[in-house]
Amino acid sequence: MTWFGHDAADTEKGGGVVLKIGEVDDDVIARAASVGPVLDAAAAGIEAAGGLTDDVVAALHEKRLFRLLLPRSIGGDELDFRTYAEVLETIASHDASTAWCMSQGAGCAMAAAFLDHEVARRLFGPANAVLAWGAGIQGRAVKVPGGWRVTGKWAFASGSRHATLLGGHSYLFDQAGEPILKPDGRQRDRTMLITRDRATIHDVWNVMGLKGTGSDTFEVADLFVADEESLERDDPAECREPGSLYRCSTSLAYGVGFAALQVGIARGMVDALKDLAMTKTPRGAVSSLRDSPVFHNELARLEARLRSARAYLHHAADEVDQQAAAGPLTLEDRVNLKLATVHVINDCIQITHDAYRAAGASAIFSSAPFERRLRDCMTASQQVQARASNYTTAGRCLMGLEPDTTMFL
Repeated sequence: MTWFGHDAADTEKGGGVVLKIGEVDDDVIARAASVGPVLDAAAAGIEAAGGLTDDVVAALHEKRLFRLLLPRSIGGDELDFRTYAEVLETIASHDASTAWCMSQGAGCAMAAAFLDHEVARRLFGPANAVLAWGAGIQGRAVKVPGGWRVTGKWAFASGSRHATLLGGHSYLFDQAGEPILKPDGRQRDRTMLITRDRATIHDVWNVMGLKGTGSDTFEVADLFVADEESLERDDPAECREPGSLYRCSTSLAYGVGFAALQVGIARGMVDALKDLAMTKTPRGAVSSLRDSPVFHNELARLEARLRSARAYLHHAADEVDQQAAAGPLTLEDRVNLKLATVHVINDCIQITHDAYRAAGASAIFSSAPFERRLRDCMTASQQVQARASNYTTAGRCLMGLEPDTTMFL
């Protein structure tokens, strides 16, 4: 069994351009880098607003950065995971809330591949289209002619303040109110797509970090949703798009996105630490940080750990990109990527923490570029992709056992 080390191969990108696995699409990376100054200027405003500010949303739409994993047939980039990671890292090095919203929105946009093409174009074709959905299956959908009557309340809908669409994951019931079951006895569920103006939004986002994600709660009651505007996520039988990206689950996409986010936060923190060292002399020290051998050692270790984490993420993403281009992913492929993403997330959390400590008392002031990154990092660390139990599941699979969570499917 080979868990690592596949040979590189060619893969086709949008517009017929062929890139080597791991070769970066410079255009989309440049588009992401170009909004960096906007994010730097808006960071405080994003936090104060509790959501992305209008100028940031406009800049992201102008550079088509909410369309990273949207099918090319609907005007999306349909990126491979390696390039996607590069984009999210670039954004997160400036502002983690923005990168978080982009990652959530990108995973949600993969839903377009599971809709009839004309429906997908109607919902996702507009240049300002963004889908946000809540965490977990919290809705109830009762079958009626032509669709479903949906009632539910969904929390953690990141990006809902600038979204045009909301998605409510809902358990299915027949017209008599009985659960609709899968062959294995589990209850079926579908994601119901709702225009934002049809939902009630509850502003509940009062948190320590990632303040700018606007991860509010939304609610609907007995709302009709047409059959064509519902989908079963990650079901190959419902996928209408031929691209290899859609052989990958949304859970894998979120893992890559949130790992890249933590790499970006750590990169921003280490770079800020280097900038600080150019001018700071710690109290009682005989030399500045810039001239301190102790600091040199610490900085080099932080840089090495960060580069290692980044390389691991890119290697694992490259492998899955290659395998998906060749055919359906195996459990081995999925475990490889999940193991990489949970490890990179947790490694970068520690790197960010250690860089914060290395900055000393300078790090505690809100005017400095450290404390917001630490708060964002620690808030992101609580998301399901970072759970230590993901190591346990990966270990089960390495021993030839079945995964104990659907996140690895």
